[in-house]
Amino acid sequence: MSAVNDSKSNSAVLHLTGIPGLEDVHHWISIPICLMYLISIVGNSVILFIIKTDPSLHEPMHIFLSMLAVTDLGLPVTTMPTILGIFLFKYREISLDACFAQLFFIHLLSCIECSVLLLMIFDRFVAICNPLRYASILLLPKIAKMGLVCVLKAVSLIFPLPFLLKRFQFCRANVLSHSFCVHQEVMNLTCSDITVNRIYGLSIALLTVGLDSLLICLSYVMILRTVLSITSHMESIRALKTCFAHLCAVFLFYTPRLGLLVIHSFRKSSSHSLQNFLGYVYLLVPLLT
Repeated sequence: MSAVNDSKSNSAVLHLTGIPGLEDVHHWISIPICLMYLISIVGNSVILFIIKTDPSLHEPMHIFLSMLAVTDLGLPVTTMPTILGIFLFKYREISLDACFAQLFFIHLLSCIECSVLLLMIFDRFVAICNPLRYASILLLPKIAKMGLVCVLKAVSLIFPLPFLLKRFQFCRANVLSHSFCVHQEVMNLTCSDITVNRIYGLSIALLTVGLDSLLICLSYVMILRTVLSITSHMESIRALKTCFAHLCAVFLFYTPRLGLLVIHSFRKSSSHSLQNFLGYVYLLVPLLT
């Protein structure tokens, strides 16, 4: 009976993890993390300011870039309180409600960013494969509708996650491998049947990362076919250069997310240190792209 009472009392908070084994130098590690956050916030703010103030940049590609910058501004706001709380003040506790709110916004912004990357390659696809119709296809009203669809899609998919977790009783050791909350790990701390959460989480992954990455790959295949059919070597290189930055962003966005998804799926056989490392890569590296 006492064990049950203890589990119920412990379910009110979860405990976050900094970098295991380096707790004595957390305050030093906070310096590069703060610099990453600062560079991300300042850099994305400058991008938004330049695009807003320069009428010549009010074009589809730059509008999609501004959407990406907005999501990259949202992630620091969402994760800074817990990450810097651990490294600067050694404060590891987070309430369940705060954890659910944080994971909602992390997954929401990631889902939106995933969709925006798809819109950006769609822009390049139209510009390279059908340049004569570029101006008529990517009109500003259509771009606004695309952005709205991305947000609505993300909200509809991610909104149920906190409520699916809220019905559980957390009665295990409530220690997370990261300094922030993600659905895949939080659900594994419960002592209830998480089959519904697993299926729903996998469905979200397939509908966002899976489907969008497939469409991005197909777009690149069609772009490559079009570029190879261009007789001018210089024109081919110029066309491919317009896709290079996007390709780097896609690689940095998807690689840590897929790695973290696989590790959380096979958490019993995976290293906690690897989970922790991939968590910071998943969160911090895309902010600097």
